[in-house]
Amino acid sequence: MNRVLSALRLGTLTFGIIGCTAVGFAQDAKATKAAKAEAPFAWVSPLANTGKARQALPPTVKHATFRSPSMGVAVGYYIYLPPGYAEGRERYPVVYHLHGGRPGGEGKSVRLADYVHAAVKAGKIKPTIYVFPNGGPVSWYDMPDQKHGLGETVFVKEVVSHVDATYLTWGTREGRALEGYSQGGRGTTRIMFKYPELFLSVAPGGSGYGPEKRIQESDGYESPTLRFLPVGTNTWDLAKAYAARPAQPALSILIWDGTKCFNYESNLQFSAYLKTLGVAHEFLAIADVAHTATGSYDKNGDDIMRHHQRTFDAHRPK
Repeated sequence: MNRVLSALRLGTLTFGIIGCTAVGFAQDAKATKAAKAEAPFAWVSPLANTGKARQALPPTVKHATFRSPSMGVAVGYYIYLPPGYAEGRERYPVVYHLHGGRPGGEGKSVRLADYVHAAVKAGKIKPTIYVFPNGGPVSWYDMPDQKHGLGETVFVKEVVSHVDATYLTWGTREGRALEGYSQGGRGTTRIMFKYPELFLSVAPGGSGYGPEKRIQESDGYESPTLRFLPVGTNTWDLAKAYAARPAQPALSILIWDGTKCFNYESNLQFSAYLKTLGVAHEFLAIADVAHTATGSYDKNGDDIMRHHQRTFDAHRPK
């Protein structure tokens, strides 16, 4: 397995708005094309109940819903429960994976559960719960002007508490990890810096830091028709605010991306920016992989999972 895990040298990188913007436009073009093929958004959107749709899912994956207190509607999610969970003898740490793309859908990344199950069975990681939530109409962002548009609030304030109340979790920050890919990587980065009290191990991947830079510099506008409010809640500003906190909760951060991904350069630039802020992190460059979560997991999924596992092992209840 090819693995490049290093702290990047600032002297070899050039931080610049032009590089971020170019990457951002590339992402926008791909996202616009993909959006045309998206199904209409629904807060409950399980995979079709066919053999083909479920063939990659481990037998311990299940779909579930809960009623959102803030929106008054059902919200769907997939959850992977490790072998032995049904015996009810112990509690487990939890990894939340935030899917890419928008609008949201809990089935978008659930196939990653196959990699998790294989790693657990092979003894590469200890038994762990993985949750695959629905990101909302503009994945992982609150859009108050849209009906039932609270993607961030539902996840941060409702999904996490629902999972802790419903399943055998540790129920602590030390037993919670957050990761995501592409749009979910953006969401992971914003949420980990905005709510560092919730998660300890965090791993954003393939993130669109170019569009986030444009949001920062354009009064919240990613495009002429899409504005994120309040202004200042982009990954760049939130990282700076986190670094300036007098008593910031520590985060164990892994940034990861494929070297052929159209977001790769902006991931390098964001990593360099974090270093100027004094925010410690690791960077995993996945050789010759384009913009794909499953492709990244094919090559280096074990490294991403082990990043969380090291944190869990350091805080595992005796």
